[in-house]
Amino acid sequence: MRSRRGKTLSPADIALWREVARSVTPLPGRKPVEPEQPEPAAPTPIMAEATIPAVAAKLAQSRPAPPPLAPLERRLRTQLRRGQQGVEAVIDLHGMRQDEAHLALRAFLRREQARGCKLALVVTGKGAAGDSLFGEERGVLRRMVPHWLRLPDLRPLVVGFEEAEQRHGGTGALYIRLRRQREIGP
Repeated sequence: MRSRRGKTLSPADIALWREVARSVTPLPGRKPVEPEQPEPAAPTPIMAEATIPAVAAKLAQSRPAPPPLAPLERRLRTQLRRGQQGVEAVIDLHGMRQDEAHLALRAFLRREQARGCKLALVVTGKGAAGDSLFGEERGVLRRMVPHWLRLPDLRPLVVGFEEAEQRHGGTGALYIRLRRQREIGP
């Protein structure tokens, strides 16, 4: 099937359009779109079906699961609260879009881990209070950074994270403990 602009539509596009067209009431004088008869599925070899789960299970076993995230130790939290311990690196994500902030956070954590940093501070901001224009949610980075820290691309870098003390930004910032970088043998 070709669209008006001469582009060829994929079978998925055609199926989606038919589904949408069936869900609306047709204009007066037009008939509703008839459901398309499903095409018979091509038979698949039995060997392929049996090997797919086995290969998937083997791959899942070969990749070690990332270690669980750990909260900051009580002693470290106390030292931070008293000002006896400081953060070694800080990144401020204010004013960044989500994609920019994610890339900046990833680059920052990798760079600081390579430098041997153990404790970093990520300032996300608290977000504006009250209703915002057009119903947009505020404090997006505040919500998203903890989610990003749990994703597989950052898990090898992060031991754990926790909300910062008030003097370092409180709910608008996070302390992040970084893993030591593993040394690669000769």
